[in-house]
Amino acid sequence: MEAPLEEETPAGALAGIEGLDLGGELKASDEALTFLSSIEPAELLKCVFPDSLVTVSEGGRDLGRFSVTVEFARRVQQPCLLLHAQSQGAIDDSPCGTTVTAYLTTELEVLEEDYHEYVKLDGHSLDMKCHMVQHDGQMLINKVTTVGEETTMKSVSYPMSVLNGLVTEGSNLLLMRLFALRRKVPEHMTLISFDQGLHILQTTFSALGLKQLEVGDDTVEVFGVEETVDSSGDSPITWQCYFLADGHMASRVQVGSPVSMRLLQLQSQLEKGFEKIPLVWEEDMQMRSKFWDRKEELKADHTSYLRRHPEIRALTADFLESLLLRKPDDVFKFAREYFAPFAPSRLLETSPKASSL
Repeated sequence: MEAPLEEETPAGALAGIEGLDLGGELKASDEALTFLSSIEPAELLKCVFPDSLVTVSEGGRDLGRFSVTVEFARRVQQPCLLLHAQSQGAIDDSPCGTTVTAYLTTELEVLEEDYHEYVKLDGHSLDMKCHMVQHDGQMLINKVTTVGEETTMKSVSYPMSVLNGLVTEGSNLLLMRLFALRRKVPEHMTLISFDQGLHILQTTFSALGLKQLEVGDDTVEVFGVEETVDSSGDSPITWQCYFLADGHMASRVQVGSPVSMRLLQLQSQLEKGFEKIPLVWEEDMQMRSKFWDRKEELKADHTSYLRRHPEIRALTADFLESLLLRKPDDVFKFAREYFAPFAPSRLLETSPKASSL
């Protein structure tokens, strides 16, 4: 497959974004495209719920948390699905985590997605951010990778015509929920995705069937889905996920890894003792946008109030001038004495009407 034009540069330089008319590229299978086009709104409605799993080592040690939320949203006035997934924990006492925020159409086409992955090691930390967005019939992708002190930037673009059947870090989580609800994965379910170098490769999904799994004090029947991601020059990467009948994820593991993600309690048990999931709003695209909108609104309101009351600036300026001239050791005591004449009780005592009261 011919790759798109791309450029990799040190941080601070501009990475050019160019696209090519690709020929002979890898494609999604007809069965996969048929499945995506068959998704009904009623099915998506059943997918709007949160998942929360615990990340554990092979020996059962708690290493962190994995959570996924799906909700209906709007992006540039277009109805869509908003998926937010987050994994946080530590491996060998080194903090690590992954965050994905994706805006998806009802056919799981990516409108915009942010991906952030980090591993904090002494002297050799890794921080990788990738942003993709549709614009003028192209998928624009920008990736910034920092290893230690060295940062590289990479930008590529693909025409949407060659990305039919694209599955990303965000959309594959929702796709597997749909498989779980149908209790079926179509034969030859092959889609396309991106590797670490932002080149197109193939991803295949298959059914693992039903099995019994212990969740808390219960044994439940779960449906398995296997995802195999091709890798240029390396062995394929395989994930195995098991789901409850209602679509909730029960377990997730990368084949060959000593780390797995497990559901500790069924939803009915969680409702009895609600489990709080830490909220990192700075990494949520929608909440971050609301925060900045509210911040600008408050800033404008405060500026307007100060403009209507110029005496505030004069009062605070006089106080700071007196404070800096005297430089008292006890600032709070000085402030109390300075503003004491403005207190209602003091004004009452100095008022000509005080004696008559």
